Amino acid sequence: MPVITLPDGSKREFAQAVTVAEVAQSIGAGLARAALAGKVDGRLVDTSFRIDADAHLGIITDKEAEGLEIIRHSTAHLLAYAVKELFPDAQVTIGPNVENGFYYDFAYTRPFTPEDLLAIEKRMAELAKRDFPMVREVWKRDDATAFFKSIGEHYKAELIAAIPEGQEVSLYREGDFVDLCRGPHAPSTGKLKTFKLMKVAGAYWRGDQNNEQLQRIYGTAWAKKEDQDAYLHMLEEAEKRDHRRLGKHLELFHLQDEAPGMVFWHPKGWAMWQQVEQYMRRVYQENGYQEVKCPQIIDRSLWEKSGHWENFKDNMFTTESEKREYAIKPMNCPGHIQIFNTGLRSYRDLPLRYGEFGSCHRNEPSGALHGIMRVRGFTQDDGHIFCTEDQIQSEVTAFNALVRKVYADFGFHDIVVKLALRPAKRVGSDDVWDKAEQALREALKASGLQWEELPGEGAFYGPKIEFHIKDAIGRSWQCGTVQVDFSMPQRLGAEFVGDDNARHTPVMLHRAILGSLERFIGILIENCAGAMPLWLSPMQAVVLNISENQSDYAEKITKTLQNAGLRVEADLLNEKITYKIREHSLNKLPYQIIVGDKEMAASLVAVRTRGGLDLGQMPLKTLIERLLDEVASRSGTA
Repeated sequence: MPVITLPDGSKREFAQAVTVAEVAQSIGAGLARAALAGKVDGRLVDTSFRIDADAHLGIITDKEAEGLEIIRHSTAHLLAYAVKELFPDAQVTIGPNVENGFYYDFAYTRPFTPEDLLAIEKRMAELAKRDFPMVREVWKRDDATAFFKSIGEHYKAELIAAIPEGQEVSLYREGDFVDLCRGPHAPSTGKLKTFKLMKVAGAYWRGDQNNEQLQRIYGTAWAKKEDQDAYLHMLEEAEKRDHRRLGKHLELFHLQDEAPGMVFWHPKGWAMWQQVEQYMRRVYQENGYQEVKCPQIIDRSLWEKSGHWENFKDNMFTTESEKREYAIKPMNCPGHIQIFNTGLRSYRDLPLRYGEFGSCHRNEPSGALHGIMRVRGFTQDDGHIFCTEDQIQSEVTAFNALVRKVYADFGFHDIVVKLALRPAKRVGSDDVWDKAEQALREALKASGLQWEELPGEGAFYGPKIEFHIKDAIGRSWQCGTVQVDFSMPQRLGAEFVGDDNARHTPVMLHRAILGSLERFIGILIENCAGAMPLWLSPMQAVVLNISENQSDYAEKITKTLQNAGLRVEADLLNEKITYKIREHSLNKLPYQIIVGDKEMAASLVAVRTRGGLDLGQMPLKTLIERLLDEVASRSGTA
């Protein structure tokens, strides 16, 4: 007689083995209809799973994140079913969930077209309405291999053949379609009501470019239509805000094949870069950091000592000179330890904070490159704090406050904090990792922050706190980190003299607020849709003359504004003023300063904002005060 303990602590006793669906029915018909799966003693299972012993059970519906994942994975199978009905010669391969949706890879003789996607989506809807049960079956490995070979599904047969001999495999059947999967799945296709196919892309079998090329169909699926509508609207907004399109339109930067993953910054883009860098330089200065600069190319031996060669060499660019092998630095930390090691340090010197705008290079796969968001050459607002164990909590707590202030200055107020814990591939003992992880937890508690823990996602040398900022359309971007590292300082011989006159190894805190400046600027561009706040705008205002008669006056106004420290240019082209206003509005300049005969006669200027608001005439001094106040406050411009 199994006793089922529910999440609220209540218990239900059954006379015999019972399925998850039957437990849900005993609670209420509404829950039974909504049930997508169960969680038995922490393990996700189908609603058909039979419980024959005492267990803890949670009923999973579409209100839980796990329920949405089940909907998406089940919809991937629905996609494969529809493809096989419409294109019987297509072979199905692998179809996992991804963020906000799913994909399935297919081998087929010709490329799928947009018209094919429409037909597949229509067939998916028809299959969903037929409400086929999604039934789990357990087969012997060899029987499953033979079955998939017999129906021409050679990729599935290959996957199953890789499973150790003698093991059983899990298959799911819906209607006439059978697929390999661990599950769990929704009880039936009728639970899959809101989905959309998005695009087709190329993919290689098992992700290896030496293997056959497949076609990957991406889709999205949601529990509610309004959630999908909101997501699709967000994608439309994201397209409008794409930093690559805006970077070209606003003449900020470009990329080209001769330097893949490297950015060519144009004058306007570099002006924006400088505002970001100089702001962060002031952050260094005001928070006790000493700015340093380390070499770009360092002998392989140092990277071996630091552990990077063993754990990161596939991502490093290397070069050779005079029979010595070097690596272009992928990160700055070993160089900062070399600076620390140049003198005998005392406990009185700690904490010692170094900061560097460190130019790094990583050999990212070409397929992963994405505008200036994912590049091979980038600059970090990198910093390292050398401290004692007793100083970890206070230093991390101070950093937690600093990172939130910086993000607020850039206009980001919605921040999610995560704690990434030890990965499988790492350096250092478990005792050291225990100590490092607990130190970060204590600092987060002291900061009054809530956080989510991410097992297995820490750096190879230490756990890290991650700061994820949300942009104007709700997307999350991971930018800042702070990491506790007990291992690398020891590996590279860093020492200080303690108050006991003995030598000790310092703790090293790796920290960055913006992360990659390239990526952060890309995030800023998309967050603002290119309409940067005044303090970050590459060009803050343009002076427009109505006719040639005001050219000298316009140039005088421009020079005065420039002397006040503002980024201003004059547009003296012989064009209609309406044309010039429209053109500069499209270029998202915060202010347009218009001068005609009336303004020139009265020594005034007429001012319009980016949003089209007419501020009327005012003395130039008043305008300068307004602009400088807005720059100082780091506020936006309508």
